Amino acid sequence: MNFVPKPNDIAGIIEADRAHVWHHLSQHKQYETSDPPIMIEGKGLRIWDAKGREYLDAVAGGVWTVNVGYGRESIANAVRDQLVKLNYFAGAAGSEPGARFAQKLIEKMPGLTRVYYSNSGSEANEKVFKMVRQISARHHGGRKSKILFRERDYHGTTIAVLAACGQPQRAEQYGPFPEGFVEVPHCLEYRNQYPDAEDYGLAAANAIEDVILREGPDTVGLLCLEPITAGGGVITPPKGYWERVQEICRKYEVLLHIDEVVCGLGRTGTWFGYQQYGVKPDFVTMAKGVASGYAAISCTVTTEAVFEMFKDNPSDPMSYFRDISTYGGCLAGPAAALENMRIIEDEGLLANTVSMGERLDGNLRALMEKHRVVGDVRGKGLFYGAELVADRTTKEPLAEAKVAAVVAKCREHGVIIGMTNRSLPGLNNTLCLSPGLIATPDDIDTITSAIDRALAEVCG
Repeated sequence: MNFVPKPNDIAGIIEADRAHVWHHLSQHKQYETSDPPIMIEGKGLRIWDAKGREYLDAVAGGVWTVNVGYGRESIANAVRDQLVKLNYFAGAAGSEPGARFAQKLIEKMPGLTRVYYSNSGSEANEKVFKMVRQISARHHGGRKSKILFRERDYHGTTIAVLAACGQPQRAEQYGPFPEGFVEVPHCLEYRNQYPDAEDYGLAAANAIEDVILREGPDTVGLLCLEPITAGGGVITPPKGYWERVQEICRKYEVLLHIDEVVCGLGRTGTWFGYQQYGVKPDFVTMAKGVASGYAAISCTVTTEAVFEMFKDNPSDPMSYFRDISTYGGCLAGPAAALENMRIIEDEGLLANTVSMGERLDGNLRALMEKHRVVGDVRGKGLFYGAELVADRTTKEPLAEAKVAAVVAKCREHGVIIGMTNRSLPGLNNTLCLSPGLIATPDDIDTITSAIDRALAEVCG
């Protein structure tokens, strides 16, 4: 496949975009003198821009979303068929694809029983916060309303979820935020904040208990964590961390919320990232990979125990979860999600993610041997980060501008990778990789070869 643009058509698209579109995460001053990036077509892991340039997409749509690759006609057909049959009805009523996908999803999540639909990861996470606040009001006399979140974790873009943002630059200029959100320390062993501890995983988890005790266990209702920190630097939890975290939550009756917006639906080689660590959460949220970007959908999944707290007194008009998501009623989402899940199952993409992840890990560690600027490699499945440093001994982070230059060089060489950026003051120095679950050995080698070349060109 080779996309060939029609010059006249493309020129008009570029000018219309420049004149009218406000791009995400973009400083538009640059587009006064250069063309904005416009993507036109995709197939598999390849994508073509408006100028006909081909790229291998190593970040699944730029934001860890297109898990099963571009150009899946079967998903498009499933969406089309559902929209013709019934495109929408408010989520106060059920639907055929909604019921079927919920059943399929719960089969993959032992211990969880209920699915609440909405349309973005931010919204799914905010649903949890609202549920916890309502549980606090109805069952704890307004106590146990505090929500703990972790340094370097990220949960979305609304004001409420930004109140639970562990990445200061993402939240900067958007305050004041709602009260009752409290940060706990990160668990990145490479930047060990407990050098005297014999067991880093235990020390990092116990730091959460310290915060609970400081705040008062009777005031803390929820702990919200990513299974693997994503945009904060692809941080895999240290050994023993999750086991201790779960013990702490049970000890103090703190509900555990796992944000799987990035890791969910196969990214780490299991259906969900938390399943790598034997955790039994009370809430799980997901979005991006649920339908691989073919339709908007997110899910807030809970235990039956949580669900029962909203139906214990039917005579109380304030007892049910009084929430709505307009586009949680659009049936394109669950229709696409059903076909997305079928593809993952039928094509053995979980197993492929494990094997290709092992290849990616090996290739990145070979780059670490070759380039001293690579200070640390971490990840699981097809979700990896390489932290770049100016000095391995001191672990001084490589300047964000240089990391961005590496990303730009990779793009010049036909590979799109990601990085932490404008998130963590002084620590935006991690290259981020999350190719689609359909990646082949050649794809993995192409990605790491581009990084190898870019590191040599930028860092010597």
